[in-house]
Amino acid sequence: MASSVLNYLPVNIANVIGKEREWQKGEVIEIRMRIYRPLQLITYTDELFPLDESNNPLVISPRDLEKSFMILVKNSYYALERQLAEGFLTIPGGHRVGFTGQAVLEGREIRTIKNINSLNYRISHQLIGIGEGLIEKIFNKKEDQVYNTLIIAPPLCGKTTLLRDLIRLISDGDERYGLKGKKVALVDERSEIAGAYNGIPQNKIGKRTDLLDNCPKARGMLLLIRAMSPEVLAVDEIGHREDVLAIEEVINAGVKIICTVHGRDYYSILQRPSLQPLLAGKAFERYLVLSAKRGIGTVEMVLDANGKEVL
Repeated sequence: MASSVLNYLPVNIANVIGKEREWQKGEVIEIRMRIYRPLQLITYTDELFPLDESNNPLVISPRDLEKSFMILVKNSYYALERQLAEGFLTIPGGHRVGFTGQAVLEGREIRTIKNINSLNYRISHQLIGIGEGLIEKIFNKKEDQVYNTLIIAPPLCGKTTLLRDLIRLISDGDERYGLKGKKVALVDERSEIAGAYNGIPQNKIGKRTDLLDNCPKARGMLLLIRAMSPEVLAVDEIGHREDVLAIEEVINAGVKIICTVHGRDYYSILQRPSLQPLLAGKAFERYLVLSAKRGIGTVEMVLDANGKEVL
């Protein structure tokens, strides 16, 4: 699915990237284009600067950025205005394209961004099976219940990749661990988990999963517990106060939650004021702490509700 990203780049740049060995091996996780600076590819372990036909680093021109942005919006600028104001777009396959430039303000709010000077294509990789070794850690076999689980990691350490695979496993069930398939409801605000295109998931998210795509997290969670009677609800990148209030509603409704948050480690999220109601109330029964030390999705710790390591 990563190959589809090249369709959202100018032909000259797509051709250069497509020839790189790291791209062909599926190791590229970011394509970064900065005005008047070299094209940069970031892999799991390194970075490279592709060369042009003259054997010099390929420098990004204003025209390259303009053409890339026009391909991305496909003449749907106003329909994408909410995403543009947040500084990213999601393209089919769940790949997120972030951008910077000149912010256009409306009062104190960002209405949109113009004069784009940088693009960052973050490549989504579905790694089937990455969550298998963790199912027994987040599943209470005696009560046939998934533990309320928070996945903690810095950017580019596999939070979304792991969440996607856990959703698939919980939805389909896993006889090895006595896990019967559960009804899972997924709020995919940025279309990164399911990678939906026109509402249809492009990634494997399980046969019992109901998807609400391109919907703000808090509103989506409340809608799904009312409309879809889920046993487990999944959501990516919580952090705002309204997310916390919605999660409290989910848990009070008897629905289990599995979600992610940006953080260096367990102790870093203890400093997040917005999360205090959930942490103080021991809403989460399991914490999965990730890094990329030994590859994407390296599990550093599995902790219980009290922050004690689960063996």
